[in-house]
This record gives sequence, C-alpha cells and structure tokens, in this order.
Amino acid sequence: MFNDSEYIRETEATRVRVLSEALPYIQQFAGRTVVVKYGGAAMKDSSLKDKVIRDIVFLSYVGLRPVVVHGGGPEINSWLDKLGIEAQFRNGLRVTDAATMDVVEMVLVGRVNKEIVSLINRAGGSAVGLCGKDGNLIKARPQGQEGIGFVGEVTNMDVSILEALVKNGYIPVVSSVAADETGQAYNINADTVAGELAAALGAEKLILLTDTPGILKEYKDPSSLLHKLDIQQARELIAQGVVSGGMIPKVNCCVRSLAQGVHAAHIIDGRIPHALLLEIFTDSGIGSMIVASDFMG
Repeated sequence: MFNDSEYIRETEATRVRVLSEALPYIQQFAGRTVVVKYGGAAMKDSSLKDKVIRDIVFLSYVGLRPVVVHGGGPEINSWLDKLGIEAQFRNGLRVTDAATMDVVEMVLVGRVNKEIVSLINRAGGSAVGLCGKDGNLIKARPQGQEGIGFVGEVTNMDVSILEALVKNGYIPVVSSVAADETGQAYNINADTVAGELAAALGAEKLILLTDTPGILKEYKDPSSLLHKLDIQQARELIAQGVVSGGMIPKVNCCVRSLAQGVHAAHIIDGRIPHALLLEIFTDSGIGSMIVASDFMG
C-alpha cells in the first residue's frame, strides 16, 4: 500500500512522463491549425465542458492554432419545447421551417456560441465568436432533400477572417449557421462545417468530439477500436456496413477533408476527460485517426 508521499511521487512522475511525451508533438504541431468539432456529452456535462475548454486554451498556449466549430442540438430542442414548437427529424436531419430556423439561429449564434467564447476567455484564452454570415465566412444553399426546410450545405468558404484571427492569437468559435445569396439563413450540420473549414484552412488536424470511442470493428465492443486507418479502409468499412448510422456522415466528413489536404482526422470520445490532449499529445492516442494513404506508417 502506498503511503501519501509515495503516491504523490507516483502522480508527479506520471505528470512529468506525460509532459515529456508531449514535447515532440508540441514541436511538430506548433503553428499548425487544428479544427475541433465540439459537441455531444462534452457539451452537456459541466465537468467535461470545463476540461474541453481548458484543453483548447492549452493548445493555444503551446503554439497550436485551435479553431472550434459547434452545434447545439439539445439546447435547440429545449428552446423549441419552451416555445411550443415540435422538434422533427427526417433521415437524421432536423426539419427546419421558418420558425425553427429563427430558434436555431438565436440558440446557436446567440446563446451557445457566446457561452463557449465566455468560457474560453475565463480560462485564459482569447476567443471570438462567429457564424457563417460573419465576413462571408460560409455561403449556403438548400441541402435539397424534400420537406426538410432550411437545412443547408456549404457552397463556398472565405476563411480570410479566420486566418487573420488565428495569426493574431485569437481562438475563433464558429456556429454552423450560414446564409445564401439572398440572406436567407440555413442550419448546416456542424460536422460538415468543421470538415470544410479544416480543408479550407489547410489544417493539420480535424478532430470530432463524439459520444463513441471512435470507429469500432465490432459494434458495441470498445476493445475493437481501430486506432489508425486510411481513406481506403474507411470507405471499405462503410461499404461493408461496419460503419453505420450516425457514424457514416462523420467518417465521410473526415474522408472529404483528408481528400482536400487535411493531414489527419480524428474521431474521439468526448466523454473521456481531456480527450483532446490525450489524442494529440500521447503516443497511443485514445480514438480513431484516419489519414490519407501517404501518411500511413
């Protein structure tokens, strides 16, 4: 049985080991952009939320350039409920009529975005909140599926505002609302926005925080986690039905960003405290990393 001083020494030794293991990664990624899609349990649980925010600020302090993209489904549902508007989904997409779109924009751009900005600033970072409308960052058009209303997809990106911010040490926090040429607002899937932004910024990494361990070879068996795979393997897993349901758009979004030059895309479990740091700065990582074939090694 450890006595207190031995326990403290053990804890300190672990901390030092982790820091020294992190050094090569900090050196490798300094000055590189990392796009983090923030969502799921890590957004709802206040203790996890605090750790994610601290991780993002940590990335910024050690020389990486984090850009945060967020959704906010649960909070949208709660406000729709308060306003007596029924939340409806079709093929996994939120049916977004004009009244729902107003709520989506108010909640994502007004409440959720500003809360994340405020938390990052309180933790010592310098965050700036944006949506797709700011600086013509994202242009949208209807996604095109019948009967889903103002659900959009990305037609164009102008990331100059983000580049100016990260160059000056700010952490941009982007909500996934954008407008078309006429100014009509659209709700866009936040994973999609994160993937397209990562590609447009030439990001080193795209990291999706989810409520799953990553890509599992056997559904519901965490020990079958695939730690590293390439685009070809990812596509095969979708074709074989190993990757299914809500995981398909996430993996597709990773594959699209890699095909456009992002070096690595990660799907990680945001329910694990400090998942971001564990994935980026340790040798083993904790989630699934997808790379373009050239980067397999």
